[in-house]
Amino acid sequence: MNRPEQTRLLKEAHRHMPQGVAENYRYWGEDRTVFIKSAQGCELTDCDGKTYVDFRLGYGPIILGYRDRRVDQAVIDQINAVGTLSGFSTPLDITVVEQVKALCPNIEKLRFANSGTEAVMGAVRTARGFTKRKHIAIVEGSFHGLYDEMMWKSDLENWDPHGAAQPAIIPFGAGVPDKTRDLVTLIRLNDYESLERLFHASGDDLAAVLLEPIIGNAGSISATHEWLQLLRDLCTKNGSMLIIDEVKTGFRVAAGGAQQLYGIHADLTTYAKAMGNGYPVAAFGGRADVMDSVGSFKGGVVHGGTYTANLIALSAASATLDILANTDAFATINAAGGKIVDVLGRVFAAAGIEHCFAGPPAMIGIHFSEKVPANYRDWRVTDSELYAKFAWKLIEYGLMLEPDSREPWFVCEAHGKMDFGWLEDVATRAMRAAKG
Repeated sequence: MNRPEQTRLLKEAHRHMPQGVAENYRYWGEDRTVFIKSAQGCELTDCDGKTYVDFRLGYGPIILGYRDRRVDQAVIDQINAVGTLSGFSTPLDITVVEQVKALCPNIEKLRFANSGTEAVMGAVRTARGFTKRKHIAIVEGSFHGLYDEMMWKSDLENWDPHGAAQPAIIPFGAGVPDKTRDLVTLIRLNDYESLERLFHASGDDLAAVLLEPIIGNAGSISATHEWLQLLRDLCTKNGSMLIIDEVKTGFRVAAGGAQQLYGIHADLTTYAKAMGNGYPVAAFGGRADVMDSVGSFKGGVVHGGTYTANLIALSAASATLDILANTDAFATINAAGGKIVDVLGRVFAAAGIEHCFAGPPAMIGIHFSEKVPANYRDWRVTDSELYAKFAWKLIEYGLMLEPDSREPWFVCEAHGKMDFGWLEDVATRAMRAAKG
């Protein structure tokens, strides 16, 4: 690929930043790291002038489209009217909470944050403060942000799925203290025995179970309704908090997030990403009695942040939530997602590839396997190598996505106007090339 400007930029960036990038996951190697010049709708243009139809969408925040005029104008109007930050409360705080509550009946009270990581930290701390317990359980394959306790994972890359040994539990990388591992237990999605063992072994000290019911870092593998209901019932019986992480699914898979689809509500919920169509805004909230443990009173849970509820973030969130609540944006997104699944299904079938799709139309998981994985370990036996070859060819031909089958295809409102015939042609050529 012809990338002289991006090659030059990466060489220069290496002088100033580790790996030449602003965060680890943007480094795709010396020949593949992408520098973007502009974005509009569902398209990106890199610094060498190549345009891509984008299904990565910044790991999911873009729900309407890049540079959506309705959201951007709301931000501009807010800056012109009031500014960006005062360090005090504003009426907009109340407005946005009311908008969230109108869409999400699981929310009675809410606090804002700046990122998904911050929202999870606030929810976990609140769960511990309310229950007076320390232990947290998370689900294999889920991602809950980059802070120490949540940075433990099952090492599936070095695990033999056909052997008897369990995968090792390892930190994401260096700098994660070993002692944080003592506070976290990993369980398997849709595994009833794993769930029962958890509550039997650590129930008295189990502050919360934290999970993505539709896992955004495992190809939209989803909890069954029955398993999630059992988890809800066990948490209630044990006095543990059920924390549903909707950083990726919130305001994306439905107006009320994954909890609307399941009809099962958490004690605490985290939001970010699609909440502001790309502006950095997040929140956590839930039951009023639980959230009321947050505060400056003696023994209360501490929550704060200089940029929390800044007016840029809240004006973007208010505009985005208004559009999602009062337009046909979700109908457009779901229709586009359905067409994408139909197109790709035809391409895979024509190529003789076993395949299945997971997740809602706005967050499509693709697995080269006979059936949808029930959990993260099942993903390990899908043909992820073929998927990676297919993905890199799509990128070469002008379709941007994450070249790892654990990352879903994110769909936004602007994809409703894309050329689906082009998609079928590109996918056909990419699969032909990937198969060799």
